[in-house]
Amino acid sequence: MLQGAVVCRSLTAACLQPPISYGSVKTPPLALSNATEARVLTWLQRRLGLQTIPGVFFTSAGIAALFVAIAIPFDEAVANNFGLLTGWVAANLGWFYILAVSALLVFLLGLAASRYGNIRLGDDDSRPDYSNLTWFTMLFAAGIGTILMFWGVAEPISHFAHPPFDGVTPGSERAASDAMTLALYHFGLHTWTIFAMPGLAIGYFAYRHHLPMRISSLFYPILGERAFGPWGWAIDVIAVLGTLFGVATSLGLGTLQLNSGLNYLVGAPTSPLVQVGLITVITGIAATSVALGLDKGVRRLSQVNIVLAMLLLAFVSLVGPTVFIAEGMVQSVGDYLSALPWLAFWTETYRETDWQRQWTLFYWAWTISWAPYVGIFIARISRGRTIREFVGGVLFAPTAFTLVWFGIFGLSAIQGEMSGQLSLADQVQQDPSVAIFAFLEGFPLTSVAAALSVVIIVIFFTTSSDSASLVIDLLTRRDDQPSLVRQRIFWAVAQGGIAATLLLAGGLDALQNVITALGLPFCILLVFMGIALLRALRADYRGFSVDELVQGRAFPEVEGSATPKQETADVSETIARH
Repeated sequence: MLQGAVVCRSLTAACLQPPISYGSVKTPPLALSNATEARVLTWLQRRLGLQTIPGVFFTSAGIAALFVAIAIPFDEAVANNFGLLTGWVAANLGWFYILAVSALLVFLLGLAASRYGNIRLGDDDSRPDYSNLTWFTMLFAAGIGTILMFWGVAEPISHFAHPPFDGVTPGSERAASDAMTLALYHFGLHTWTIFAMPGLAIGYFAYRHHLPMRISSLFYPILGERAFGPWGWAIDVIAVLGTLFGVATSLGLGTLQLNSGLNYLVGAPTSPLVQVGLITVITGIAATSVALGLDKGVRRLSQVNIVLAMLLLAFVSLVGPTVFIAEGMVQSVGDYLSALPWLAFWTETYRETDWQRQWTLFYWAWTISWAPYVGIFIARISRGRTIREFVGGVLFAPTAFTLVWFGIFGLSAIQGEMSGQLSLADQVQQDPSVAIFAFLEGFPLTSVAAALSVVIIVIFFTTSSDSASLVIDLLTRRDDQPSLVRQRIFWAVAQGGIAATLLLAGGLDALQNVITALGLPFCILLVFMGIALLRALRADYRGFSVDELVQGRAFPEVEGSATPKQETADVSETIARH
């Protein structure tokens, strides 16, 4: 809901920025790309009049087109095969998802508390582009808006009515407490860890070492010049496909919710045909916005959307059980913090259920697929900040907002269910997309609030698709190449096409299965991203450039001395003078 709002206006500048000089890399990425790209793809690019990295653009577009071409006529087979693949991933590698995200959270907190915490995302004398208040506000608008809108009521009620832990009575006080704890676990520090990791790495390498703002650049300390050739292209293809399918999943969930809202307001039928029509309209609006260059209009619309979302939040807070909400939020913080150490590593080892695959693994994979998109946005607004400021702000400020959102919507829904004023559990169990509209039936001005929710959803997904197209275009071209309108339109249409295909192939189950399977490769990249960042920081702290690190001239001295390079040089100069 909030995600596309501020993301759109900042990413326009990000993706249309002037070329970057690669001051800390001796061999320009442009030269490496031109030297190794397949001639046939380069020829095809010229024939089509595109400005891209052919190996990244055509591979990503080809895989996406192949998926749609196969999934439409063989929807059941595709859905079944992805279901089997997801089942295998959950059974054999679900532990890796859980361990990786929790380990990255510990890694980021460790970086912030370490000696590297004072290193800036930029030159040593650079300062933040935005004030703390503005930065925090923009962070609230990034990341998980669509998830909060869809699951803000649905998840707490689902866990309240069907507790995942043994010995907990459905509908009890313990069930209510666990429901809020699980919701905060899924949308709190762990989710923002997934966004913070690429955001920190992108900001560090782009602003401090002047590398291209692409995911492949983050692996330069490990791959060296290969990061700008086929190895780097493969990494960027994974990032592009993850973003494509992640945004498509969000569009699909939003369409399900929008269809439920229109059914409630005007009696529109709930069917795949209507849902495909809604996706077509949203994609058409986003593509038109790209084609006409309506950046200013979209930015204003985004700002209006934030105000509308805050109005809805204030309405529910003031009209709902205000005191219960306040008390519940305080208690939920304590429950979440006390449960976090064991919950972060809980893998259902001794329980043979499908719960974690349907919830935690799906959330982690979905969030991971959004990571390149949101990471670039966060990096763009964080230039000049120290690593300590970045980690503290990105992890804790949005988590606080998540607490407020679930505190208002989730606790209100649970209180209504416990008091008998609402009957949400059965409806949510059958169709989670109806949750917020069924919830609003317990409030005055129901139709007005429901209509406001529909408007927020429509605006969010329009601006989200527009800005996601900008990011994908950025990932598939060099910084010295202009962002062409037709390329961004192509990616907007691709998002809509994949979303429609997934809905036709099985709806919510298909969305969950595909994204859980496809999130695994980028989850692996996140781990290596942390390794690359740590290597660069160790060298940076001692005064070595990333180019010296790649050439092997940094770590022999690093391992042999704990003294920073600059300090060693100063001492040598002093000795020479005397």
